[in-house]
Amino acid sequence: MKKLTILFLFLILFPFPTFGEEDDVTKIEDVVITGTREAQPLKETPATVNAVKGEEIKTVKPTHPSEVMNRVPGVYINSTGGEGHVTSIRQPLTTNPVYLFLEDGIPVRSTGFFNHNALYEVNMPAADRIEVIKGTGTALYGSDAIGGTINTMTRPAPLTPEIEVNPEIGGYDWYRLLLSGGNTWDDDGLRLDFNKTHSGGWRERKRYDRYSTTLRWDHLFSGDTNAKTILAYSNIDQDTSGGAPLTRTDYDSRPTYSYHTFDYRRVEAFRISTTFEKELSEAKLISLIPYARWNKMDLLPEWGIFSVGGNNYRGYESTTKFYSIGLMAKYRQDFEPMRSRLIVGADLDHSPGKYDEKRLIVTRNTSTLKYTSFTYDTSTANNYDYNANFTGISPYAHIELSPAERLRITVGVRYDDMSYDYKNNMSVSTNRPASTKKSFSHLSPKIGATYAFTGDVSIFASYNAGFRAPSSGDLFRAGGTATTSVDLKPINIDSYEAGIRSRVGNVITFDGSAYYMQKKDDIVTYKPATGDNQRLNAGKTEHKGIEVGLETLSFNDVSLGVSYSYAEHSYTEWKVSTTTNYSGKEMSAAPRENLNTRLNYTPAFLNGGLMEFEWVRLESYWMDDENTVKYDGHDLLNLRASYNLNKEWEFYAKALNLTDKSYADRASKSGASEALFAPGQPRTFFAGLTYHWGK
Repeated sequence: MKKLTILFLFLILFPFPTFGEEDDVTKIEDVVITGTREAQPLKETPATVNAVKGEEIKTVKPTHPSEVMNRVPGVYINSTGGEGHVTSIRQPLTTNPVYLFLEDGIPVRSTGFFNHNALYEVNMPAADRIEVIKGTGTALYGSDAIGGTINTMTRPAPLTPEIEVNPEIGGYDWYRLLLSGGNTWDDDGLRLDFNKTHSGGWRERKRYDRYSTTLRWDHLFSGDTNAKTILAYSNIDQDTSGGAPLTRTDYDSRPTYSYHTFDYRRVEAFRISTTFEKELSEAKLISLIPYARWNKMDLLPEWGIFSVGGNNYRGYESTTKFYSIGLMAKYRQDFEPMRSRLIVGADLDHSPGKYDEKRLIVTRNTSTLKYTSFTYDTSTANNYDYNANFTGISPYAHIELSPAERLRITVGVRYDDMSYDYKNNMSVSTNRPASTKKSFSHLSPKIGATYAFTGDVSIFASYNAGFRAPSSGDLFRAGGTATTSVDLKPINIDSYEAGIRSRVGNVITFDGSAYYMQKKDDIVTYKPATGDNQRLNAGKTEHKGIEVGLETLSFNDVSLGVSYSYAEHSYTEWKVSTTTNYSGKEMSAAPRENLNTRLNYTPAFLNGGLMEFEWVRLESYWMDDENTVKYDGHDLLNLRASYNLNKEWEFYAKALNLTDKSYADRASKSGASEALFAPGQPRTFFAGLTYHWGK
C-alpha cells in the first residue's frame, strides 16, 4: 500500500508545473463518446476513459485484440487461442461477466448470455476508434460494467469514393485479407468492411478461421435528423486447445504439444441496429436505437475435460443459442443556468435463449497423455436441455451542472429490473433446477466531479455503485449445486476513483488515476462437510490500484507512449469449505504491475511510414488462491515498420516476440494438482501491403 500511495502522490504532483499561463498554441480538445453516447469533453468526464484512435489501430494492424488493447493503461488481455481472450481491467484475469463489450454503444451480447471472448465477434482491425471506460461507468450502463467497458466504433462512410485492400501473410500458415470501401451520394453514405483470417497455428490444435462483414449506412434526413444503420456478421471456426496448458516438463521441452485431438468452437453472430437522432432544438436531442441480435455457439472445449478417478475422464459438448430484440431510448436537454444538462432514458432487452449440453466419456492414452476419442454417456444425469428467456428494463437519469465555471458535477441513477423465464426440458436433479422464474432489481447511484485548474490541467473524483446480475449459466447450469444456485442474487460493487489529466501544449499528454473497489455478495462455490456443494452469495473482494498514461508527440522524429498500472486484488471474505478459507489472500491470476512502452521513429526516408519498438512487461502473479506458487512474469519486445511506396501503396512488416522469449499466456495451479502453463506465441513475422484508392 505504501508503494501505491507514493505513486499516486507522483501522479498529483507531476503535472502541476503546467499551471502557469497558457501559450498561444492551438489546443486540440479531447472528446469521448461512450459515457453519454454523445461527444463530450474528456476534461469534464469524472471517469478514467482512454481512447485508441483509428491511426493507431492502422499502425498496429492487430492480429489479436491484445495487440491494441494492451496499450491502454490498466488493461491487460491475453490470448486463449485464435482471437479468444481473457481480460483484466481493475480485476484479475477472469472469464467472469465483469466487462461490458459494446459496438457503437450497443452491447455485443445480452447480459444473460455473457461470453468473455466477445471481442472476436467484432471486426476490430476495421475499427475507427476504441474507447475504454474503466470501473463501473455512467448511469447509461448497467450489469457487467464492473471492471470496465470496451466500446469499438465502426468507421463512417467516406465522403468520396474509396477502396482499401490489405492482404497480409505471416508465420505458421497465417493469412488475412481486409477489404474496405464506400462512398457518399447526396444524403446517403455506405461503407463495407470485410475480414477473412486464417491461421494454421504455431502449436497443435491452434487452427483458427474467421470471416466478418460490417455494413454501415449513414442517412441524413435533414439538417437536424440523421440515422446510422449497422449490420455485422461474424463466423468463427477454431480449435479451442490452441491455448491449452501443459505440465511444466512439457511446457519447457515441447511447447508445441497438445493433449487434445477433438476440441472445437464454432460461432455465428449477427447484429443489426439503427440509431435515429433528432435535434429538436439547439438544446434538445432525442435518440432511439432499435436493435436485434442472433447468436449460436457449438462448443466442445478442452477445459471441459476432467478426471473422475484413475484413468477415467469426462467432458461435455454444448450448443448455446439466443436472439435479442431491444431498444435504447434517450432524451437530452441543455439548460442555460450553470450549463446544466439532463439526460433521461431507458434500455430494453428481450433475449430468449436455449442451452443443450451432453456429457462425454473421454479416452486418454496414458503414454502420450493425449485425449484421443470420446463417446456420449448413455446416462443423462449430467446433461442439460433448457430454455432461458432474459428480459431487462432499465430506466436511468444523468445530470450535469457547473455551479462554478471550472467545476463540473455529474449525478446519475440507474434502476435495472431483470428477469429469467426458465424452462427445464429434462428431469430435476442436483444438476438441474426445476422450471422457474427469477427476477432481480438494483438501484445504482453515481456521483462525480471535475475541476479544471487551467485549460490544460484538470482533476476528477467519483463514486459509482454497480452490480452484476447472475448469468443464465450461474443460475441454471449448476454443476451439482442446483438447490442453491437458482437462488443467487446480484453481486454488488462500490467503486471510488480520483484522477488527473494534463497536457503541455499539443506535445505531451499525461493522465493518472487511483481507484478503490469493493465487491460484495460475490458468488462462491462452498463445499460443506456433508451434503451437496452450494453456490452462495458469500464472497467479498477488494481491488485497488493506479493507472498512468503518458504520450508525447514527435520530437526530432521520435515519439513515446507509456502505459503503467499497479493493482492489488485480494479476498476479504472467501471461504470455500469447512477447512479452506482464502480470506486475506491475494487473488490468483492478478499481476500487480503491467507496463507497455512504445517508441516511434518517423524518419523522412520511410516516406511517411514509421518504425515502432514496443516493450511489454507483465509482473509476477500467484498461480493459485492458496498463494503457494508464483508465475515469474515476462518481458516481450515487438517491432513494427512501414514504408509508403506512394500515396496509394504501403508496405509493412512486424515481428512479435522479437527475442523469441519463452513465456506463458496463462499459468495456474489448483489445490494439490500440478502447476500448468499455457505457452505463449514464439517469435512470429508478419508482412502485408495496403492499397488505398480515393482521396
